[in-house]
Amino acid sequence: MAFYELRQYFVRPGKMNEWVKIMEEEIIPFQVSKGMVICGSFRGEADESAYIWIRRFNSEAEREAQYKAVYETDHWKTKIAPRVPDCLDREKMHIQRIVPDIEVDNAVEANTEPPAIAMRRS
Repeated sequence: MAFYELRQYFVRPGKMNEWVKIMEEEIIPFQVSKGMVICGSFRGEADESAYIWIRRFNSEAEREAQYKAVYETDHWKTKIAPRVPDCLDREKMHIQRIVPDIEVDNAVEANTEPPAIAMRRS
């Protein structure tokens, strides 16, 4: 069954615009080019230090392969990783694996709305 990573970061004061630019122009395109599925990225509306993004994996084996394809490259190690600590407090990062409700997962696979959402629209 597919699962997601909900990645919550604490951005250092005054660094949000720089971090968003790095994510949008470098990290997300690079990870997508290596096969990662990025479902969305967000900044906090009230909490100016909150940056959240979500990635999707079809299996643990896929996640391991994609981590290797991204994080073991020279590009990541020399161009991207050294810049992260200037923007993020890595000790406050929270990464959680989450799984969809079965009706939502089935609706995504069938390309339809989950029953609960369809009922709310009626």
